[in-house]
Amino acid sequence: MTTMNYGEIKNCDIANGQGVRVTLFVSGCTNHCQGCFQPQTWDFDFGRPFTREAEDQLMEMLAPGYINGLTLLGGEPMEPSNQRALLPFVRRVRETYPDKTVWCYSGFTLEELRTDGSHPRCEATDELLSLIDVLVDGKFVLAQKDISLRFRGSRNQRIIALPKTLKTGRICLWDDHLGK
Repeated sequence: MTTMNYGEIKNCDIANGQGVRVTLFVSGCTNHCQGCFQPQTWDFDFGRPFTREAEDQLMEMLAPGYINGLTLLGGEPMEPSNQRALLPFVRRVRETYPDKTVWCYSGFTLEELRTDGSHPRCEATDELLSLIDVLVDGKFVLAQKDISLRFRGSRNQRIIALPKTLKTGRICLWDDHLGK
């Protein structure tokens, strides 16, 4: 089993995705964006180990009907070692709560994640992407910071409707009004 640490778990989060969410802040990031709001999470050893007990706690938090879904951020969920640790957990979330959405924030672009030989791409990437509903992609760029943006920190970042994008083969942005 691949190990991963996490810095924080938030229950009833309304800032990191549509609706009321449970949020997992993973540890470890090689992007090191200038102006990052959580630079302590760059360290892969920051926080606590992501154990079965932490998974169970998240699963319990996801149970209420008013919880819309799970959000993964960090740190960097799409670091290869984090993908390997997250994949079995996200499978479990999908099996247990098929009607809840999964959002993921990544400093890597979707194109980087899908390019063979790129740093973030590994054997877990394609399946993990197939389990995510919305991918907020791209590094945080301090010069493009815009606090008026919903669900992202800088203008270069995209909010991608991942199932539609993977099905059509072209980037489809998430529609805030449709929730898709």
